[in-house]
Amino acid sequence: MGRLAGKVAIVTGASRGIGAAIARRLAADGARVVVNYSASEEAARQVITQIGEAGGEAVAVQADLSDYWQIPGLFEMAMLQYGRLDILVNNAGVAEFHPLGEITQREYERQFDVNVRGVLFASQEAAKRFGEEGGRIINITSGAAQACPPGTSVYSATKAAVEAMTKSHAAELGPRQITVNAVAPGFTETDMLAAVFPADARASMIARTPLGRIGTPEDIADVVAFLVSDDARWITGQVIGVNGGLR
Repeated sequence: MGRLAGKVAIVTGASRGIGAAIARRLAADGARVVVNYSASEEAARQVITQIGEAGGEAVAVQADLSDYWQIPGLFEMAMLQYGRLDILVNNAGVAEFHPLGEITQREYERQFDVNVRGVLFASQEAAKRFGEEGGRIINITSGAAQACPPGTSVYSATKAAVEAMTKSHAAELGPRQITVNAVAPGFTETDMLAAVFPADARASMIARTPLGRIGTPEDIADVVAFLVSDDARWITGQVIGVNGGLR
């Protein structure tokens, strides 16, 4: 019996990368997991297969978090499948990096629709469905929210907004025993990192990281697993950097 036995978790954007690692880890700890995906059904089913082969239980549910009207259906499906909800991990997100003069309205709307509105209304739906014993909400933000490097003004702004919501929702939902925390990964080995940063930039990141490597999705998942467990019952409203010491 894992420390999350009997719990049900929704992980948004869980078909690959950090989200997939979180889904696998929570399942390994005993949670039944709803693996949300937007478009990558095959990848989501691979995650389900991996969880099942490891002895866990999971189901894939499609919902595009940029579409407000699809969000309630994700939670309704989770309740129909498992009858309860204890954990929400708001992982789904998109990133586009351009200098100020090249930012388009479409780029702005896409990132805010998924990264901010999606988190807000997914959290709203989760709070409706948590039981009397409370629940856990984890928002995946980014070190970019504080570092704000050049060319990331829209993306960094979305993640800063999520960190503000984390603190506000923690204060609001605390009386119901719902904790709300954010995990802010640093440079992490994902498809997005590989697409955006060339080899020389990666070498520079490693050189600036005290622990001497790029993070893995599993590094992030381990911290999330702690925060949704009872061991973290006295932690709420926090933004926890998981970045190998990179500043």
